[in-house]
Amino acid sequence: MSIAEKTFLGSLMKAEYFLKDTVIQPEQLESTRHKELMRRMVEFNRAGKSIDLIHLTTLTDLESFGGLSYLSELLSFANVEKFDGTEKLLLDLWKEREKRNILNMAAMNDWEISKVIAELDKINQGKLEDHTSIHQALVDMYEAPWLEQEGLKSATTGIKKLDEVTGGFQHGEVTILAARPSMGKTDVMLHFAKMTGWAGYLPIVFSLEMPEKQITSRLIASTGGFNRAKMRDPKTMLNEGQKDRWPGVIGRLTETHIQIFDGAGQSIAEMRAKVRKLMHQFPNKKTILFIDYLTLISPSQPYGGNAHLQVTEISKSLKTMAKDLDCPVICLAQLNRSVESRADKRPMMSDIRESGSVEQDADVILFLYREAYYDKDSQDKSLQIIVSKNRNGPVGTIPADYNQHTGRIEDQKEESLPLT
Repeated sequence: MSIAEKTFLGSLMKAEYFLKDTVIQPEQLESTRHKELMRRMVEFNRAGKSIDLIHLTTLTDLESFGGLSYLSELLSFANVEKFDGTEKLLLDLWKEREKRNILNMAAMNDWEISKVIAELDKINQGKLEDHTSIHQALVDMYEAPWLEQEGLKSATTGIKKLDEVTGGFQHGEVTILAARPSMGKTDVMLHFAKMTGWAGYLPIVFSLEMPEKQITSRLIASTGGFNRAKMRDPKTMLNEGQKDRWPGVIGRLTETHIQIFDGAGQSIAEMRAKVRKLMHQFPNKKTILFIDYLTLISPSQPYGGNAHLQVTEISKSLKTMAKDLDCPVICLAQLNRSVESRADKRPMMSDIRESGSVEQDADVILFLYREAYYDKDSQDKSLQIIVSKNRNGPVGTIPADYNQHTGRIEDQKEESLPLT
């Protein structure tokens, strides 16, 4: 029996929300026993029953599936993190079997070459759910002029002028947020996460470097306007007024529903599995992903340590994930040191490490720059958000107010010095 099929069915039993997402049909499995078992899972699901081990033991013909011991064996093969890879493997195996069947049929019945090619093309279309007839597409659009547009078509960045330039974070798009270390990347990311959470999204933060406690501490400091240095020992260092505000800050942050994963070296497949699970836990919320940061994501294979190939794979996988899950993905990136050797230290596209594929795959690229970071005497304390690439709109520079002591980011006040 195929280990891939066991892993697939075991994963469905362990995380049954995959049954609604999977493109695999029961007929596409090779084992007759597995085909029939998946059919039963589909029937259970349609009837509103769970497809976990306990519920499947109520099958009247349980013994024909190998009894409880075989179902337990399937569950032991479950690997939720690698579900996408297992699904792809099963689809590839099914395609190979179908190709062999078609070539055998063609040889036996002396098919014309055009018929063979047409039949093979049908298989290669693979995912079956991406088809829409023009009739259905037009039915879906017919009442558009008279209907209110659904809310949350894009997620606010929480910075008014940035929203005007980018239209906010769009579903299915990847935004790269890049800067040198200590420029404010994580603070900007957490600002975006908070603002989208308060606007009704479900922000999911993958922090591959900073532990959850540090992320939470930063969120409290920026929301409450507390100096970050005081967060090391709030009992001793916060004054009474700040302590009085503390419960309100905690309550306000709770309303963001931010979800934090702080495991190091997570792969895109692992992230997808975690996001899918949360999407089913919060069915009424649209999801937005934040990843800190790009080169800490584990590639699916080591590529002999070739950083360019690793970044190329991860960059493409981010775009695929954004499209498949239909949500915005914001990923942080480090800039290489070459920026430090230039007279004008404003970042450029070539400053992104292994920039080629990132530049190509990202829909929006934002750079951060602070004059005061390089010139301590500068009167310009603002944070510049440089929109360097914007697939669906203009580019330009947006100034924001940034308090590096608390991490708070706000629209630039009118009285601030205009940027030249």
